[in-house]
Amino acid sequence: MLVSAKEMLTKARAGHYAVGQFNINNLEWTKAILLTAQENNSPVILGVSEGAAKYMTGYKTVAAMVKAMIEELNITVPVALHLDHGSYEGALKAMEAGFSSIMFDGSHYPIDENIAKTKEMVRLTSEKGLSLEAEVGSIGGEEDGVVGAGEIADPNECKAIADLGVTMLAAGIGNIHGKYPENWQGLNFEALEKINQATGEMPLVLHGGTGIPEDMIKKAISLGVSKINVNTECQLAFQEATRKYIEEGKDLQGKGFDPRKLLNPGFEAIKATVKEKMELFGSINKA
Repeated sequence: MLVSAKEMLTKARAGHYAVGQFNINNLEWTKAILLTAQENNSPVILGVSEGAAKYMTGYKTVAAMVKAMIEELNITVPVALHLDHGSYEGALKAMEAGFSSIMFDGSHYPIDENIAKTKEMVRLTSEKGLSLEAEVGSIGGEEDGVVGAGEIADPNECKAIADLGVTMLAAGIGNIHGKYPENWQGLNFEALEKINQATGEMPLVLHGGTGIPEDMIKKAISLGVSKINVNTECQLAFQEATRKYIEEGKDLQGKGFDPRKLLNPGFEAIKATVKEKMELFGSINKA
């Protein structure tokens, strides 16, 4: 069932586990993640970047596909459809289309402007009963053209945003989008601890979940991280499985070129990746 992310994240925070946000890019991605969540009795968040929404022809198409798929597959675990790194305009469009959760990323604005715009988003999402994610500091790397230097968030600024009444807060703690470089310094747990103390019981969000060592993931969860975003890892798993299928010549055998056969190894690879992450995050049997 399609729900706001508020209840699932409040439960995750209290239960010391995290709910995975897995970004979707097409029907195969969505189906794989929903089925894995159902099979493992786990709540799940489907993340949609503005670029992915455009690729799938628009927010209305995405929302209609997700809602229909939940019904057709008889998905009974809690599912949130979440706009990832949304602009102000994108957030309005996603709300209108029927998304159940919104991220407004105002981290690139001066803090006063971020606060003002986020405050308006709190009002708009509250009216519709949607969950809202805000961001302070910046996430390193690049996603859909948004480039972040990996700025460590200021705990006082985090508190100011949290006090507006957002559902969850993404704070830069040295995490990055995409693959982590060999010289990556790791997550800044000192900063996370201060942010956690400043924001009270606010569920915190860890972006760039691909490639972070398991011990760091578990420590982050112990310090208030209740939502972890995974995108690149699913893309890599899909790519590797598809490449293997083609390099082994299976697309040339019989009707192996049928897209339902060609895309199936990648589909199964996404399912395996999502299950692995749900086990690590501790969300299995928490629906």
